[in-house]
Amino acid sequence: METLRNLFLLPWLASAIIAFAATPIVIKFAGKFGIIDDPKKNKHPKVIHTYPIPRGGGIPIFLAILSCILIFLPLDKHAVGILIGAAILVVMGTLDDKYNLNPYLRLALGFVAAAAPIAAGIGIAFVSNPFGGIIDLSHPQLTFSLFGNIHNIWVVSDIFALIWITFLMNIVNMGAKGVDGQLSGVTVIAALTIALLSLKYSADIAQWPVIILAGITAGAYLGFLPWHIFPQKIMPGYGGSTLAGYLLAILSILSTTKVGALMVVLGVPLIDTGYTIVRRIMNGKSPVWGDRGHLHHRLLDAGFSKTQVAALYWGMTAILGVLALNLNTKTKLYTMIGIAFGIGGLILWLTYQSKDKKII
Repeated sequence: METLRNLFLLPWLASAIIAFAATPIVIKFAGKFGIIDDPKKNKHPKVIHTYPIPRGGGIPIFLAILSCILIFLPLDKHAVGILIGAAILVVMGTLDDKYNLNPYLRLALGFVAAAAPIAAGIGIAFVSNPFGGIIDLSHPQLTFSLFGNIHNIWVVSDIFALIWITFLMNIVNMGAKGVDGQLSGVTVIAALTIALLSLKYSADIAQWPVIILAGITAGAYLGFLPWHIFPQKIMPGYGGSTLAGYLLAILSILSTTKVGALMVVLGVPLIDTGYTIVRRIMNGKSPVWGDRGHLHHRLLDAGFSKTQVAALYWGMTAILGVLALNLNTKTKLYTMIGIAFGIGGLILWLTYQSKDKKII
C-alpha cells in the first residue's frame, strides 16, 4: 500500500491539483490573447460548439506534467527528452490554437517532437509476436564516435518508435477529441490502465518511473476534466490532444513495450480514425483535413447528446482497459479485429440512420 501511495497516488493527486488550479488562469489569458475558437468565425464542418470557447488546454496540462516530473522523477536524459518533445507539442499546439497552422506543418513538427525522446534513448527493442515469440527490432545498429563517446543507433527500433509515437499522437487528436470531456476521460482511463499493468511488476524497480509518469499523466488530465466536461470552459486544443497521445505512446514503450495493450485500450478512436482516413482517401480528400465524419459526429447526428457521447467513449475505453489487463498477445489481436468489425458496423448503421447523409 505504501508503494502504491508513493509511486502512483501522490504524483496523481499533485498533478491533478496543479492542472485544476492552472486551467482557470489559462482560460483568463486565452481570452486576452485571442486564443478563442469562435464558431461564427471558424466555419469548419467539424465544429460542433455554438459559442466562443478558449483554446490552449495543453498549457495547464503541460505545466502539471512538467512540475510533477521535476518533483517525483530524476531529471535524467529520458525525462529531459520527454519534456523537450512535450514542450514542442504544446508550443506548436498553442500557435495552432491561435493561427490554425497547416496540418502538414503540424505533422512535420510532430515528428520532430517524437524524435526528442528517441534521441534520449527511448525506443522499442522488441514487440511480442501474436503467434508466439518476439520480433527483435534491435538490429541493425549503427555505431559511431562523437566527442569521444560511443553512440549506437538502433535503426529499426528507432524508426518503429518514431512512427508509433507520431501515429498515436494523431490517432488521439483525430479520434478521441470530439465532444466536451471526451479526450480528458479517455486519456485518464488509458493512463490508469498502463499504471495498473506496470503495478503488476512493481517488484521490478525499472517499472517505478513508468508508474509515476502514468500517475502524473492521469492526474493532469483528471485535473483538466472539470473544466472540459459539458459545457466546456476550455478546449484541449491541438497541444492537449497530441500531448495525450505522445505521453501514452511513451508510457507504452517504457512499460516493457505494452504497445498491444494500449492499442486495445484506444481501440475505438484508433479504428474510427482508420476508417476516417480510408474514407477521405477514397473520396479524393486529404487524410489530414478534418470533416464531420468521425464516430462522435455520427452519434451526435443520431440524437446522442455531447454528454452521452463522452460517457459512451469513457465506458468503451474502460471496458477495453479491463480486457487489456487480462488478455495475452494473441487474444489482443483477435480483440482488435473484433473492435474493427464492431466499430465499422456501428459507423455504417449510424450513417444510414442519420438524416445528414452529406458524408458517406
